[in-house]
Amino acid sequence: MLIEHDSTTGTTRLPALVETPPLPVTIADIWQAYKFLKPIMHHTPLTPSRTYQRMTGADVYLKAEHLQRGGSFKARGAAYKISRLTPEQYKAGVIAASAGNHAQGVAIAAAQHQIPCTIVMPEGAPLAKVVATQEYGATVELYGSTYDDAYKYCCELQRESGATFIHAFDDPDVIAGQGTLGLEMLNDLPDADAILVPIGGGGLIAGIAIAARALKPDIKIIGVQAAGAPSCRASLDGGTPVTLPAISTIADGIATKRPGELTFSIIKQLVDDVVLVSDEDIIKAVLLLMERSKMVVEGAGAIGLAALLSGVIKLPGKKVLVPLTGGNIDINLVGRFIEHGLAVSGRYFVIHTRLDDKPGELMRLLNVIAEMRINVIDVRYQRITERLPIMQREETITLETRNRAQCEELLRRLRAAGYMVEEAQSFDDEHDARR
Repeated sequence: MLIEHDSTTGTTRLPALVETPPLPVTIADIWQAYKFLKPIMHHTPLTPSRTYQRMTGADVYLKAEHLQRGGSFKARGAAYKISRLTPEQYKAGVIAASAGNHAQGVAIAAAQHQIPCTIVMPEGAPLAKVVATQEYGATVELYGSTYDDAYKYCCELQRESGATFIHAFDDPDVIAGQGTLGLEMLNDLPDADAILVPIGGGGLIAGIAIAARALKPDIKIIGVQAAGAPSCRASLDGGTPVTLPAISTIADGIATKRPGELTFSIIKQLVDDVVLVSDEDIIKAVLLLMERSKMVVEGAGAIGLAALLSGVIKLPGKKVLVPLTGGNIDINLVGRFIEHGLAVSGRYFVIHTRLDDKPGELMRLLNVIAEMRINVIDVRYQRITERLPIMQREETITLETRNRAQCEELLRRLRAAGYMVEEAQSFDDEHDARR
């Protein structure tokens, strides 16, 4: 504490103390939730990864919470909240708005108590999450394009039905339930130096931060958001919760326009930093987890690892806890991720070329490709366009290559053989090239 002394008056003055507002959830609340949840929730594995240690310089420990009941950490908060309802509330049933993971947690808990359950989800919610929620016994209504749209409609239905609303993040019992994940991680790795936590509405990081600060006050707590949905980062920059006009990210599980009031107050006090990660880096992390760790994790669940792998967060030599918070990814989306990731890494390669429109020309070009042991996935051609001279055609060929170096070598060989050939460009690339 800095003591100020006024030499003119000879008086000594203590600086004014800034009072920290009390937290809406305490470590005692989280311990109580832990005692209730321990018999009914999985204690998910915590495993070190040499692969990610080599890639990032940090000692990375993956918490496989995507293997939790319902496929995500959300089952913790939902189960604890519903366990604390009154008999009258059980009779009226429960209702919730969710992008998908909270929906399944609420549906599972409601089924255990045999009470009515309605879930409102965005119209674009992954099919896997919608179907799973229905199979747990909930009635699902699809509304709007974002979680926030679904939330507003859910509030209207709640007023009509009288069901108890189970908030996805801005509720003390939900926060306490999510905080049990922090207790588990630090019980398994008490000397951890840092925790990287995904942020949507903020319920998970709020609960983990309370638990972590109580057990290890000097631990570094970093929140991670998608760059296309930076509601918490924007709120911290503005000093108060703000609502973003629009959001867009493949990490649907954390796509919220505004953080919670309770959760934001906790984040401001206890979280060291909130960083942003691009969708491109999220996809890379999802694919790497599949290929190297044999784990199927959704975009929101992989964003903490994405922050490390992309270099947005650098923690060399530190023991870092990375919860993989959800695994409910639509299989169709997995396919798109794989195709996109392979293209970015140079393992899918698309070329354009122009050939004389006569027998044998395509075969000559394909022979050059075959000599490099490159597999052809697709060939498409165009004969009729005002850009083409008569008796010529354009070919678009999709190839399966080893890496970017092989792609460059193929272009070199084809040009040396006399072919006019270019790598296929996206619309944005073509637009930039013309500017």
